[in-house]
Amino acid sequence: MAKRTFQGGIHPYDGKELSKDKPIKAVLPKGDLVYPLSQHIGAPAKPIVQKGDHVLTGQKIAEAGGFVSAPIYATVSGTVKSIEPRRVVTGDNVMSIIIENDGLYEEVEYPQVKPLEKMGREEIIERIKEAGIVGMGGAGFPTYIKLSPKEPDKIDYVIANCAECEPYLTSDYRRMLEEPEKLIKGLKVSLKLFENARGILAVEDNKPDCIELLKNLTKDEPRISVKALKTKYPQGAERQIIYATTGRAINSSMLPADAGCVVNNVDTIVAIYHAIYEGRPLMNRIVTVTGDAVADPRNFIVRIGTNYHELIEEAGGFKKEPVKIVSGGPMMGFGIFDLDVPTTKTASALLCLTEDDVSRMEPSACIKCGRCVEACPSRLVPNKLAVYAQNYAEEEFLALDGLECVECGCCSFVCPAKRPLTQSIKSMRKIQLAKKKK
Repeated sequence: MAKRTFQGGIHPYDGKELSKDKPIKAVLPKGDLVYPLSQHIGAPAKPIVQKGDHVLTGQKIAEAGGFVSAPIYATVSGTVKSIEPRRVVTGDNVMSIIIENDGLYEEVEYPQVKPLEKMGREEIIERIKEAGIVGMGGAGFPTYIKLSPKEPDKIDYVIANCAECEPYLTSDYRRMLEEPEKLIKGLKVSLKLFENARGILAVEDNKPDCIELLKNLTKDEPRISVKALKTKYPQGAERQIIYATTGRAINSSMLPADAGCVVNNVDTIVAIYHAIYEGRPLMNRIVTVTGDAVADPRNFIVRIGTNYHELIEEAGGFKKEPVKIVSGGPMMGFGIFDLDVPTTKTASALLCLTEDDVSRMEPSACIKCGRCVEACPSRLVPNKLAVYAQNYAEEEFLALDGLECVECGCCSFVCPAKRPLTQSIKSMRKIQLAKKKK
């Protein structure tokens, strides 16, 4: 089996055995549902309901607030209690629509769907736009924009990112095993938009059962191939997966379309399937609830807006009080201090750990070992970039290509001196990117 990969990267403990062998479980929310109006990159959505309105499951409650934006839909039936700021996983207070769940789950009548072969390009893109689909791997970029490059004829590859390289996360793995047909049909929708493109299902080779299953299901699909990737973090990062599958390279000033590629996460592609084949908007996603503090780690199909407390209850509660709770995975996720927050379109996982290894680390002086350089998938010199960032040496930081950092955390992970390299570089990148926007 060929093992495609990239230079650099690391092999952290993956923790996937905690949840990967249990089937996905559906969760019905019990309390109020909270829908932050900013669940995506770009302008916040604009409410089209008001306090006291009765809404149905699948009803649009907020419309896109601009070109780079996405509508939001109710995931339960009930009454709009208020539109007010609520805390989200980042700790920010974000204007949100709060719906009191009536427990009936009455649904709207979804629009009649046409066979895919009878739909034109513009109609498909408009359906995806109207469904409120965004990148569900974490970025939250509106999908219809990604599928609307200036020169669609120059797109050579549509890549389904099935790598799932982030430790502990197994939602894509379970989706591939349990609903592979939806993934393949969703990929076919994207291929219809790009007549010259080939589809690639890019799967890390620690998922041999998924690779075999997808190969069997696509053996008669001349435009779709399954490519096995070497198991290595961050294999699923956009730049790395493009290089591993096509040999093409992009940098921070380029989009995947500039290299003739479109990349979408597994859950995003399945959401495209629901929009085109069933006429359903984006209303739920799979969330991995895991970690050694959780009694019954597993994957849940969750209605967007569901409170994190309810997910912990569904997972049997805590068998031991967690010391660290992370939204997302341990490499790219971020610590949270309050579980009284809603799941959103980009909420991939809830990781609860009984030990906080990072907080116990005592940074010391750089020993010039070069491990961070060896591990960096962007081929940078993280130890120098971190020094420049800490001393606000902006010109030197930019001259050493600091903006090319993908913030994967590999350098911090391998550093024997336990220096917070990624955190320092990330802070400087934020400053520089904000200056570029101005």
